[in-house]
This record gives sequence, C-alpha cells and structure tokens, in this order.
Amino acid sequence: MIIRRVTVRAIIVLDGKLLCVQQKPYSAISASMVQTNSWATPGGGLDGGEAILAGLEREIIEELGIKPSIGNLLYIQQFAHKQEEQLELFFNVTNSQAFLNIDLSKTTHGDTEINKAEFIEPATSPILPKFLTTENIVEKINSNTPPTIFSYL
Repeated sequence: MIIRRVTVRAIIVLDGKLLCVQQKPYSAISASMVQTNSWATPGGGLDGGEAILAGLEREIIEELGIKPSIGNLLYIQQFAHKQEEQLELFFNVTNSQAFLNIDLSKTTHGDTEINKAEFIEPATSPILPKFLTTENIVEKINSNTPPTIFSYL
C-alpha cells in the first residue's frame, strides 16, 4: 500500500530572491532525504486532520518564528519516494519583509531542523525541487493564474 504524504511549502520572494532553508538531518526525517548542499522552501508535512493553511502557518512559525500572510496556491508537485507518494503544495507568502531577520534560536523547531535560512537567487542555486530554479516565480505570483502542476508519477 502506498501512503500519501501532504507537504505545504512557502514561496517567499523579496527583490527577486527566494527564501530557502538548508536542513539538518534530524529524527523526524531520514538522513538519506536531507541533502545538506541543497536548499528548499520552508514548510513541512501536515498533521493528520490538519487544515492546509493552518498547517503551513504552523510550519513557518515553528521553523522561522514568523507568522506568514498566506496568498495564492502557486504550484503543486506530486512524486514518489520509496513507498510514499509526496504531494507538495506551494503557497505565496506575501509578507516577505517580515522574514529579513530570522533568528532560528528563537524558534521551536528551527535550531533543530535548519542549518540556515536565506534569500537566494533561484536560477543559480541548488534548490529542490528543481522546477523552482527554472520557473519565473515573480511572474507566476503576478499572473494570478491557476497553480502549475508538476507530476512525476
């Protein structure tokens, strides 16, 4: 039986750069899934029965210590990893200025889970998922179009 894991992620853009995190291996995720040289957007898995937007807010507050203002759903990604189907929902977070001074030591999970959080250049950085390195994220945010779906099943 394949299990579906739903993950929510934040797309936080400031001056054309994307806020990303580099994760540490920790008990909640397998060390084999963490690639310490790559970046990912902040977020995480929904708890059972948790509402999508509430889960994204919880994850961002836990990891970065800042309450996000959640905007439109921009991207959906679906892929298989081992015996799990991963379904990731990427939402625009509109209060990007609030994320300029992140202090991981003042978060409930950031110090445990994250090596660093920075605004980086998407086109020239090793970001996962890879579609974030080729998408024009600012154009997508401004387009007000339906979410783009990436399915790798």
